Amino acid sequence: MKDNNHDNNHDHSDHHAHMIADFRQRFWVSIIITIPIVFLAPMIQALVGYTFRFEGDRYVQFGLSTIIFLYGGWPFLKGLADEIKERSPGMMTLIALAIFVAYLYSSAVVFGLAGKIFFWELATLIDIMLVGHWIEMKSVMGASNALQELAKMIPSEARKIGDDGETKSVEISDLKKDDQLLVRPGEKIPADGVIIEGDSHVNESMLTGESKPVGKSKKDEVIAGSINDNGTLKIKVQGTGEDSYLSKVIDMVKTAQQTKSKSQNLANRAAAWLFYVALGAGIATFTAWISLDETFSFALERTVTVMIISCPHALGLAVPLVAAISTSVSAKNGLLIRNRTAFENARLVNTIIFDKTGTLTKGAFGVTRIQSLTENLDKNGLLKIAASLESSSEHPIAAGIVKKAKAENIDLDEPENFKNITGKGIQATVNQKEISIVSPGFLKEKNFEEPKDAFKDEAETVIFVIVDDELVGYIALADEIREEAFDAIKTLRKKGLKIVMATGDNEIVAKAVSQQLKLDDYYAEVMPEDKQNIIKDLQENGEFVAMTGDGVNDAPALAQANVGIAVGSGTDVAAETADIILVESNPGDIVNLILFGRATYSKMMQNLWWAAGYNIVALPLAAGVLSGIGIILSPAVGAVLMSLSTIIVAINAQLLRRSIH
Repeated sequence: MKDNNHDNNHDHSDHHAHMIADFRQRFWVSIIITIPIVFLAPMIQALVGYTFRFEGDRYVQFGLSTIIFLYGGWPFLKGLADEIKERSPGMMTLIALAIFVAYLYSSAVVFGLAGKIFFWELATLIDIMLVGHWIEMKSVMGASNALQELAKMIPSEARKIGDDGETKSVEISDLKKDDQLLVRPGEKIPADGVIIEGDSHVNESMLTGESKPVGKSKKDEVIAGSINDNGTLKIKVQGTGEDSYLSKVIDMVKTAQQTKSKSQNLANRAAAWLFYVALGAGIATFTAWISLDETFSFALERTVTVMIISCPHALGLAVPLVAAISTSVSAKNGLLIRNRTAFENARLVNTIIFDKTGTLTKGAFGVTRIQSLTENLDKNGLLKIAASLESSSEHPIAAGIVKKAKAENIDLDEPENFKNITGKGIQATVNQKEISIVSPGFLKEKNFEEPKDAFKDEAETVIFVIVDDELVGYIALADEIREEAFDAIKTLRKKGLKIVMATGDNEIVAKAVSQQLKLDDYYAEVMPEDKQNIIKDLQENGEFVAMTGDGVNDAPALAQANVGIAVGSGTDVAAETADIILVESNPGDIVNLILFGRATYSKMMQNLWWAAGYNIVALPLAAGVLSGIGIILSPAVGAVLMSLSTIIVAINAQLLRRSIH
């Protein structure tokens, strides 16, 4: 299962890279061929004021234009076929219509039809559309590698226990249900299963969102991809391949991404409208002149002019230029845009769902309280004892205590005879004293009296310090809320957004975080499919949803959301599934994201109006509406208007840089 997913996604990424390279190559070849076509164009010679003719020059133009039409125009002709097949005309259909009409009509003129040659229009239109698509594809940053990253989480081999009790390494693909596996400390669990022997803690935070390692013992279930912490486990395989938990997550991501990919972007919608305008205007122009007893050649020339002008050169740059600039500017301000359409739609977001661990919180335990229970030991003394002992442990709680000691510049002692009290704590000798750091369960088991106020905050995890069989104090820890989260939530609520938290953590912790941040609602103990379903329900009720997360458990929800936002400190899976990545892992950047998304959309709309707005004037004049009073738009003047429109679009796109600081 792993290898197949990897290969499929690898093929998809290679295909996308090939498409970018293909557009780049087609552009450079086409631009070189365009130079002599433009130089030989009668319209350009008349406009600039020079004459250059030789016998057979029109056939040279025809030959060069045929190459550009077939080679440079091929992606658009192919796109036309795809869009017509899907009954969804868009940018490709509009471009293909214009270049087909220009090529067919100009070729007919070369071989005897009375009229004007539009080969230079054909060539420059293809050039600009090629570079526009090249820029656009680069700005999107390629296809998602989410499925590949998910597959990486499962190790390629497992230690299978044979009938003789010996272990041997086997490929994951060779595992079957009820096989017995050995999983050593620090190793990833290779398949979904049930523990048949051993005790340990298992880190499932990147899979379920639970912020602290979960104690596991006989008959408990374990998930492929989670990390075994401190004990050796024997497990019986329950799920492999398509039946595994992680495989189901992969399927959910794939389904949600495929659904989202069907949405049309802004430029395509504009192109669809212009396509119908071009067809309608062309038919109306031809019909009108023929009904007025004008010659066929004149009516056809007016019709072709109208249909070519209907596909403005600037349209090919209107959105891609803004997209490229917004991508660049955003990156400098901590926002990596992976999906342009979702970024454009950030302005529509009215509900934001936050994951807790690693997003609203730091994803690491921090010391919140230190309480000594004896007069001979102050808080720093208690912290020194605990940190000295915990320095030999790799448990996240140990890391939080040691970090606190370092922050207080406390020198630690070297522990001796260190050992684990499985599932209950650790023990060692420090300065000839027997030190134990234990769980509340150990206190009850050994009949220690529980200190008053030890559990006054339900969101905290409390460990107790015992020195030579005397309970001397306790230390409380919690997954700390990011300081910037408070201001971010406050600002977002002021903007009228509904703020919801969905976490795999337990009800007690979720409620405490929700109350501290003053969220509108929260969901606790949710699985990946639950987060995804929460978003689906909101979307079905008309909500436009953004999801912010950092773990594998968030991947399906990030893919399902209208806008998926990953914090940079999270997993590669979350980042690859998301539409936008917050480099600094700062929830406050979401405010910037929404505001800049609005500014970007505004610039795109302005550019589309500049790119196509001149049609309001140019099309009627090209059709000859005012020909009765001697005013008719020549192709040369139309070319000047289109060039001016392209320049305005380029300048306006650059002004976007002023929209974010």
